[in-house]
Amino acid sequence: QVQLVESGGGLVQAGGSLRLSCAASVRTFVGYSMAWFRQAPGKEREFVAAMVSSWTGGSVHYGDFARGRFTISRDNAKKTADLQMNSLKPEDTAVYYCAASEIPSTRINDYDYWGQGTQVTVSS
Repeated sequence: QVQLVESGGGLVQAGGSLRLSCAASVRTFVGYSMAWFRQAPGKEREFVAAMVSSWTGGSVHYGDFARGRFTISRDNAKKTADLQMNSLKPEDTAVYYCAASEIPSTRINDYDYWGQGTQVTVSS
């Protein structure tokens, strides 16, 4: 069982930055793929970024809108996964969710463990 708790959301002006953090309660963190998804009002939840883990290595993936502005990172010793968001736009306003998967994937349906979400609001 994995428990995830996000923090770091808030209100920021367009062009600003926020850093989201996800703390995991799990015995072995290194084997999990960690991802961030977001959901805006009236829209489906969408993929933001992932660090896909495998015991022989891993890879980083970003949604098109996130590439170049967002950076995902993880600290296996601290069991955290962060999302640094720069050059934020009003359309980035959404609830951001941290998620964990036991398999290397960026597909939302492969993520079995979810945090409660943290609100990010970008004002124009």
